[in-house]
Amino acid sequence: MQTKPFRIGTRGSPLALAQAHETRARLAEAHGLSPDMFEIVVLSTTGDRITDRALAEIGGKGLFTLELEQQLLSGGLDFAVHSSKDMPTALPDGLEISAYLPREDMRDAFIGRTAPKLLDLPEGAVIGSASLRRQALIRRLRPDLKVITYRGAVETRLRKLAEGDVDATLLAVAGLKRLDKEKVITEYLDLEHFPPAPAQGAICIEARIDDQRIQDLLAPINHRPTYEAVSCERAFLAALDGSCRTPIAGYAISDGERIRLTGTILTPDGTVHHSIEAEGRCADGLSIGWNAGEKVRDKAGPGFFDGWG
Repeated sequence: MQTKPFRIGTRGSPLALAQAHETRARLAEAHGLSPDMFEIVVLSTTGDRITDRALAEIGGKGLFTLELEQQLLSGGLDFAVHSSKDMPTALPDGLEISAYLPREDMRDAFIGRTAPKLLDLPEGAVIGSASLRRQALIRRLRPDLKVITYRGAVETRLRKLAEGDVDATLLAVAGLKRLDKEKVITEYLDLEHFPPAPAQGAICIEARIDDQRIQDLLAPINHRPTYEAVSCERAFLAALDGSCRTPIAGYAISDGERIRLTGTILTPDGTVHHSIEAEGRCADGLSIGWNAGEKVRDKAGPGFFDGWG
């Protein structure tokens, strides 16, 4: 019988903490345990500490998970809670994504200071985003805008927006909802014209593959449709060798029997893009995602990704 609290690893941002608390609440309810049986352990990651440069310049997504994964492998944590879109497609040996919570809204939010909608921004307006995908999609829709790299926690970005550093910014709807900040959204960007990052809006839980006790603990809170959809999206990303250096968008929808994937790759300036749709059985989700990634890569041609990072 468990006598010590399970140790949940997380980053220290308000959004990361909200996700860790949601995970703790779901586990406590699923197992009839006191929330006190789950200790939230906050770690600072390299990605949190370096905020003055684009992720592509300092190593990509893994900078938000490295310290947490080191503690997982050493036994200092029982499991870790992440924003799924921050997860590299290749995980350290011995670790896996064991569960996903039910996915929130996967769309991007536009928050405008000088105009309420992206297409309404005045010519030459400044829009800030840290995501190469968002930057490329903005340039595809509005090549006249000045797009700058704009990092930091949600609260930091909103404060800098209010202070006039930029005319607008983009954030994930899911994060704003989890922080009870949905009211700042001035436009919800539709999936057709502004597809999300693979895995956007989903919280995942990473654990040691061989720790059956923790795997059994997490199994009841795993949301199967989210698990199937995001696994398909991550396979699409993996086939394209996706990282923070490449503008890649994609989302899948699972109804429990069939899964449908839509994927897009863009050049950083947004001038060239290629899209693909694929559908099949949920049981084949990984191969559907992987094959779609290979097909869109072939469609784009051998030089498409050259010289990006």
